[in-house]
Amino acid sequence: MRTLKSDDGPDDDHRRDARVSDATVKALGKLSEALEVVEHARGYLYGFHRLTGKADLALGEAVELLRESGAEAMAEQLEQELVGRNVINGRWTFQIVEDYDDGYYSAFKEAESMARHELVEGKRHLFEAEMKEGRRTHGLPHHEALPTEQDTQ
Repeated sequence: MRTLKSDDGPDDDHRRDARVSDATVKALGKLSEALEVVEHARGYLYGFHRLTGKADLALGEAVELLRESGAEAMAEQLEQELVGRNVINGRWTFQIVEDYDDGYYSAFKEAESMARHELVEGKRHLFEAEMKEGRRTHGLPHHEALPTEQDTQ
């Protein structure tokens, strides 16, 4: 749990060291933004994985229903050509997800983390924390810098 500060500003995890430049905070903010886009894309990839699997299972059910209806030749053709088919050469979607996670995604997360640790002692969202400070109305309800004590219990 973060220590709440008595003054009206961000906690220590969201304050830059005096030696950290505006340009560094801006660059790390852009890097964080890029990582968020990668996270979003990863969500779509997992959605693609789930939807493709769901489609394959529904296709299997359709094949069985076609058999029950007497359309054995059609059921056989669909089963042989589509049920369990690779979505790209040699891969089902779980393999695509694993390749993405183990390759591009993990490299991106590692690079973003390395940059934060090297430049700002690992602190996250400094750009956003400073944006919040500039945009909120100090002293008004619902514009607090941090949760109040009662909010954290």
